Amino acid sequence: MESKAKLFGHAIHPILIVYPLGLLSTAVVFDIIYLITVNPTWSTVAFWMIAAGVIGGLMAAAFGLVDYINIPNGTRAKRIGLMHGLVNVGVVTLFVVSWLLRYRVAPEAPPTLAYVLSFVAVGGALLGGWLGGELVERLGVGVAENANLNAPNSLTQPDRNEVRISDKHARHA
Repeated sequence: MESKAKLFGHAIHPILIVYPLGLLSTAVVFDIIYLITVNPTWSTVAFWMIAAGVIGGLMAAAFGLVDYINIPNGTRAKRIGLMHGLVNVGVVTLFVVSWLLRYRVAPEAPPTLAYVLSFVAVGGALLGGWLGGELVERLGVGVAENANLNAPNSLTQPDRNEVRISDKHARHA
């Protein structure tokens, strides 16, 4: 099933997700740099990156919802899409709370809980990204008109067309 929300022939949701993922994960990197250097500039930059990442995440979510609504009910793709959406809404929520804690105290010296929430959120973003990859690469949601919306899990049954590095090396040995 192809995406219903497109721009110049490409699905909008996957175009938009790179921005919040990049901003939010880089904010965590800057938080780590702050914790090492205690230079408040890094924490302040992380504060504003989280704000921009949350806005971008909400924009991406709107287009993801359009795609999700159009997935047929009763398919594996619908279940994975729901998990993908819920995980990513949870990620954005954790970052919102982290941002609010920073805002209330001081962006240049956040409380420990603000760091904990953003670090947990990045872990959630990895899971959400994997689920999104499963939707697009395994199930073909948003990219293939003849998508297999009930393809088996990529962890339990690899794609027959997939070339594994170990298989490639075995052929050359």
